[in-house]
Amino acid sequence: MPLAGGSPPAGQNTGHSAEEILLAFAAAVRAAGVKVTADRSLSFVDAVGRLAVDRRSDVFWAGRATLCASPEDLPAYQRTFEAWFAVEHSAAQHLETSATSVSAAALDDDGGPEGGREQLRALASRRELLRHRDVAILDDAERALLHRMFEELQVRLPTRQTRRKHLDRHGDVDRVRTLRDQLRRGGEPGPLRRARAPRKPRRMVWLIDVSGSMAPYADSLLRLAHRVVEAAPRQVEVFTIGTRLTRVTDALRVPDPDNALALAGRTVPDWSGGTRLGEVLRAFNDRWGQRVMVRGAVVVIASDGWERGDPALLGRQAERLHHLARRIIWSNPHRGKAGYEPLQRGIRAVLPHVDFFIGGHSMQSFEELLDVVANA
Repeated sequence: MPLAGGSPPAGQNTGHSAEEILLAFAAAVRAAGVKVTADRSLSFVDAVGRLAVDRRSDVFWAGRATLCASPEDLPAYQRTFEAWFAVEHSAAQHLETSATSVSAAALDDDGGPEGGREQLRALASRRELLRHRDVAILDDAERALLHRMFEELQVRLPTRQTRRKHLDRHGDVDRVRTLRDQLRRGGEPGPLRRARAPRKPRRMVWLIDVSGSMAPYADSLLRLAHRVVEAAPRQVEVFTIGTRLTRVTDALRVPDPDNALALAGRTVPDWSGGTRLGEVLRAFNDRWGQRVMVRGAVVVIASDGWERGDPALLGRQAERLHHLARRIIWSNPHRGKAGYEPLQRGIRAVLPHVDFFIGGHSMQSFEELLDVVANA
């Protein structure tokens, strides 16, 4: 059965059935950032089967109705659809590697359409279970899948309202501009001038604990920070903390996450070392606290709070940082675990100066952390 547009997706194997390619397309839409579940994928295949699979418009609207859950999903869906079901293909029309790596699970099955469905269900179930697993206890296969899930994370940036307003017919009445116009007309009344202050991304600072007690989580936290840097390279600064303070922003600007983490690892001298959070936070405040970087920024500190130095010093430096930053978000990998209580002296010292104290041990908790950051 021919697919819409009369030809298969650019660069795809033409030996697969229409149903297999539709399932793979749904996986590619998920890789593009749309939260497509297994049920939505199967609903998409069913909807196309009830329409005309050889009509491009029917396939498009079937996918839009079943795979997209909100208006924010439409741009990513549109781009992916045009890449897969274009009427005329050119060298520029192809899927990115990040999309095809996820969609391959639906294409590499030898069991036909039913096998593809079952594999898609199994993959979706595995990914959902993995979202709740503690990243410190994953095996190699689970960790590889987790790394792909990091690349699919949607990052929403915290924003701030600028002071300078721009003319906007949908904005509020700008009394100053309106009065100036009337003065230029000699006091004659005229149309109201409207303006709006646009919003711009707010600066973010990430301080990630790479001491021995945080070693099982450091890799995942740096991958999370890499994803944030990738979304806003000019608004984000990343440091590692332990016994020393190390800026790793430049390393995390490398596009490939594995290469970025390898470069960051060679940059950090105290990986899996001790913990002197109070002294390191004081060094950060002394060197960077008075700069534009921190003032009004959202600061994320990822640490279990295990302090071998003076907890009182840590508390004073956290208070000092709180006066400079807009929000301080503390992510503790033990916070989301059953039975956890903030009993460590370091955590008790900083809690009065922290705006949000949340978990940080699983993909679900990382997603929650990004939501808190976006709304800070």
